Amino acid sequence: MTETQVNSGTLYIVATPIGNLGDISQRAIDILSQVDIIACEDTRHTQRLLSAFAIKNKTMSLHDHNERQRQDQIAAMLQEGKSIALVSDAGTPLISDPGFHLVRHCRQLGLSVSPIPGACAAIAALSAAGLPTDRFTFEGFLPSKSGARQAKLTELNEETRTMVFYDAPRRAIDTIGDIVKTLGGERYVVIARELTKTFETIHSDTAENLLAWLAKDPNQLKGEMVLILEGHKVVKDEIPSQVIETLKLLVDELPPKKACAIAANIYGVKKNALYEIALELKKV
Repeated sequence: MTETQVNSGTLYIVATPIGNLGDISQRAIDILSQVDIIACEDTRHTQRLLSAFAIKNKTMSLHDHNERQRQDQIAAMLQEGKSIALVSDAGTPLISDPGFHLVRHCRQLGLSVSPIPGACAAIAALSAAGLPTDRFTFEGFLPSKSGARQAKLTELNEETRTMVFYDAPRRAIDTIGDIVKTLGGERYVVIARELTKTFETIHSDTAENLLAWLAKDPNQLKGEMVLILEGHKVVKDEIPSQVIETLKLLVDELPPKKACAIAANIYGVKKNALYEIALELKKV
């Protein structure tokens, strides 16, 4: 295997291990060894990774609080012909981590941005979850406050795709409790904790059963966590909520039959299935 050569004036987006150091690619090691500088969330954290692979290279901090200030400095260095690697504390940069503003800024300037793929906690968890992967949505971190979290979950109630979230383990019981309240205790959930590490745990059950499982084992409230939710199962002949909302507006202005015909045409549902709903709405 030949050593990867870095290109001048290129920003490399380098994925690093999420736990097990053996998951780093040889290409990532080559890039990190050869670039002029490494931009990272926490220089001390990244230094431990670099030391494990005997990489001696300059680092600079790039995190949520200084990214906007750093982007011009980094872009200027790239324009001078320097090569720079961007890493996060773990996994693939920009996936619920800093870097979006920098990458967009560099691309707007016509600078070269190249991904060096590798570990990603969301994808690793999804691959082992046993839920549909042909269509899924990554929702990042749920809100930390219960009210906002419940509002977000309610918004996603009829999402039919598998949903992937990051969450802080200390909030896991509260989060699963909110899932029970908003999506129902029978919603199937997978918890993937400490992936690739010594105490890796992937546990799946209904939300209600998961809540009891977490309450019995405080050890499951430690480390890094990915939550994966089964999508909403559409029952045959179930009328989606957006159809009913539209029908509500139409029956205020039109006869029930006309309102049903228009709603059916918009959403591709049978107008006969809407007629009884329209009559009830007309009474309200």
